[in-house]
Amino acid sequence: MRAYAPIVVAAVAAVAGFTFAAFSTHDFVQHLDRQVHGLHCSFLPGIEEADVTGSSGCHVTLMSPYSSVMRDSVWGGIPVSLPAMAVFAFLAALSVALLVLRRQRDVRATGFMALAWGLPVLTSIAMGWVSLSTLDAVCKLCVGIYASSGLGLLASLAAFFVARADAKPRAIPVDEAGEADATVPDPRAAPRPEPTGWGVLGAAFGVGVLFVLVPVGVYAAAAPDFSRYVGACGTLAEPADPHDVLLPVGTQLNPVPVIEVLDPLCPACRGFEARFDASSVQAQTSRRVLLFPLDDTCNWMIDRALHPGACAISEAVLCAEDEAPQVIDWAFEHQEAIRTAAEDDPQAAARMARERFPALADCIGSPEVQARLNQSLRWAVQNELPVLTPQVYVGDARLCDADTDLGMEYALTRLVERYRANPSAMSLEPTGAEAEVDEAALEGAGEATRTEPVEEAGPRVMSAAIGSGSGGAEPADDGVEGGSGSEAGSEGRSGSASGSASGSASGSASGSASGSASEAGSGSGSASG
Repeated sequence: MRAYAPIVVAAVAAVAGFTFAAFSTHDFVQHLDRQVHGLHCSFLPGIEEADVTGSSGCHVTLMSPYSSVMRDSVWGGIPVSLPAMAVFAFLAALSVALLVLRRQRDVRATGFMALAWGLPVLTSIAMGWVSLSTLDAVCKLCVGIYASSGLGLLASLAAFFVARADAKPRAIPVDEAGEADATVPDPRAAPRPEPTGWGVLGAAFGVGVLFVLVPVGVYAAAAPDFSRYVGACGTLAEPADPHDVLLPVGTQLNPVPVIEVLDPLCPACRGFEARFDASSVQAQTSRRVLLFPLDDTCNWMIDRALHPGACAISEAVLCAEDEAPQVIDWAFEHQEAIRTAAEDDPQAAARMARERFPALADCIGSPEVQARLNQSLRWAVQNELPVLTPQVYVGDARLCDADTDLGMEYALTRLVERYRANPSAMSLEPTGAEAEVDEAALEGAGEATRTEPVEEAGPRVMSAAIGSGSGGAEPADDGVEGGSGSEAGSEGRSGSASGSASGSASGSASGSASGSASEAGSGSGSASG
């Protein structure tokens, strides 16, 4: 019984690890429909309700670049929890085999099992370090996998040491007057099996490899082909930037131009930035940023602030000029604190920015920077942009909302390849008839904007934030921050726009029924971010 117990414990640990990994894989796979879903972020998955807030550590890890591999060839990549399931399944099968074949006293067999358990333990150490040091998040399902791996290793080591102790010769018991001969085995001891052959152990290793390769291969072969969506989500209507509203971020010497529409207090934008920085195509791009704060203080397209304080922080970014990336990084790092403070005090965000960047104090809140921010919003109207963040354009082709999280590497890689193969087909610069721009009208609109107070930009009308997009899921603390699904009342990265801008600053435009970015006369939109 002493030899059986640790192997039974190892089998239980393998089943527990398989269960946690299976729920993690399920949460990943369900996002392949490009919709919003809750996650089983619990130590008791399947019993507690799925988490839909998007603020859990499980969501952070799932959307991180570390949750899957081969993202550039398979949409979303292959989840690392899938091979974890296979490893735990093999370890459970190995434990059962040792028990059925009565190899619990076999030093080689139990030693092989202990070595096999080292794989999930080493992987757990590596992934746990990444979660704490890089992602600053703790996933309960992941912790369950880590704990199962540790328990399984301890049990398998116990089984090995018990088997090794049994393998030592036992002294023949004699009467009290004599002495035991430790060199002669006790004939009453249970017979020990012959050690498992090295060939058998090699075959077992091969079976373990197959346990991993087969499901991974099947997953890769059966993964849906989303290449038809790449580049099919619209283009910029008028990509010219006569008023320099697009802020350069990083080097501008790389061959592929990228525009990112962001709100500095948008959690989904922060998540996209982390994934983009880790992307394999990042080094090929020259990136510019359009500020689009989802804050009704300056944005007339919404009637309530989804990210309070975003207007003031956007002004700070504009004021910083070449130092804008530092302000954006600071805003991303302190998003929650800034938004919370701005909810109670509308001036809090500007005050926090001035305290952190004293050189920008006089610029933040000035009429000049407010006019620049207003001009950024007008560029969004001119290009009929949806009222949502983040948005990404490679050349003038839009990256689908569903592809800004799990599918980013897959779609972005293909968009970049298409641009490099045929830049003119995805150029940011208008050609032919599109190049005939009414410069006088643009200049008139610009001058009107520079003298017009932001508060008079027009009535702030917005429909209820009801998701109607088709993007992937990236919920945030304040609601569904993803781009897909239909989430009534969510503050997510969903919503759409198809309106157009009037010719001048005093003109008007009305959006489509699904919401539009509207010029300074009237407008309605479905805001998200």
